[in-house]
Amino acid sequence: MLSKRKLLRDSNLYLILDRQVNRYAELFDIIGQAVKSGVNIIQLRDKDGTAAEILEFSREIRSLIPRHVLFIINDRVDLAIVSQADGVHLGQNDLSVLWARKLMGAKAVIGISCQTYRQARDAEKQGADYIGLGSVFKTLTKPERSAMDVALLKKVYKQIKIPVFAIGGINVNNIPTLRSWGVNRVAVCRGICLANNVRKVCQEFKNSLGSLVIVKRA
Repeated sequence: MLSKRKLLRDSNLYLILDRQVNRYAELFDIIGQAVKSGVNIIQLRDKDGTAAEILEFSREIRSLIPRHVLFIINDRVDLAIVSQADGVHLGQNDLSVLWARKLMGAKAVIGISCQTYRQARDAEKQGADYIGLGSVFKTLTKPERSAMDVALLKKVYKQIKIPVFAIGGINVNNIPTLRSWGVNRVAVCRGICLANNVRKVCQEFKNSLGSLVIVKRA
């Protein structure tokens, strides 16, 4: 079995399951289609659910997700540990990467959301395994944020060595623009979860990202 970090390094399509977008019942069907269509990482984001609800759902979907697909829980280090998730995704105001690592151990995958170059650099120094960078475009998930400066996006992709997933308002139609900026990994929520044909859209994402020329780092 490949290590979690090897799976992470080989990942380019990260699916975010958001309870503010879909009901739990809908998410089961989305997962079933997505894991058959090349999604590499699945994150559960549930800002309103109770600990018991998140844990029950996480245990159920853990049994549906193949071991070659990483399962990440947003924010909740405690629930990620109890549910035996592969890792946790943190915000800037959540538990630090250093504390998450102490609690979850060396094998856990720890990601963090970043909006600036300094945040990305600090995350890398603190031992984060990957970064979610955005919002790249305007998004309903974070409506208060403006679209990211393209120069910042390019700088992070060029200089940060751990995997960087562009996030925020990403869909199949704007992948060509992202490609022109050197983006090789994306995290997607509505662009997949609200699609009429989840399997087809995932395959379209994979086809587009698979032909991406990765920017060489200085």
